[in-house]
Amino acid sequence: MRLPGALLAAALMLTACSLGNPAEDATGEELYAQLCRNCHSADLSGGIGPDIGPGSPSQNEPDEFLEFTIINGRGRMPSFSSSLDETQLERLVGYIREVQGG
Repeated sequence: MRLPGALLAAALMLTACSLGNPAEDATGEELYAQLCRNCHSADLSGGIGPDIGPGSPSQNEPDEFLEFTIINGRGRMPSFSSSLDETQLERLVGYIREVQGG
């Protein structure tokens, strides 16, 4: 059975961008590496997902925008509501802000 191209691409993206639940005490950098890097790249410059690094539009958005996007998903990005607790979410957003230079 062959999957249509768009369906196959979506399935690959969801697999690549969600690799299980992280350790409860994972650092923001570890959370990013496990949940985000495959789609947004190691330096946050984008790839499958958009650029979220320094100078990107997300740098000018409030933390709540990033938190909402991570928890609920956006566009092709999956939701990570079942993968992250509130403390992990704060660490992840803190790491993204640190790399963005904020």
